[in-house]
Amino acid sequence: MSSTRRNLLLCLRNDGYEASLERWKIYQALPDRDAAKHRQVRVIDESGEHYLYPATFFAHIKLPRLLRKAVLAAV
Repeated sequence: MSSTRRNLLLCLRNDGYEASLERWKIYQALPDRDAAKHRQVRVIDESGEHYLYPATFFAHIKLPRLLRKAVLAAV
């Protein structure tokens, strides 16, 4: 995965997915063009697996390089 740009998302909502997503937590998103066509994002959630969630539940975030590196090491 190191050759793929890893997007970071901030969870804004978790309606119906309270066990899988924590509001205000940063998650790693995996590229998925088919999901995007359906207004969804593929996210590595609390289980450590990746699942599709509504894109409206998240906001894309950009972090300074050093902070981004630290966050990616933690997620």
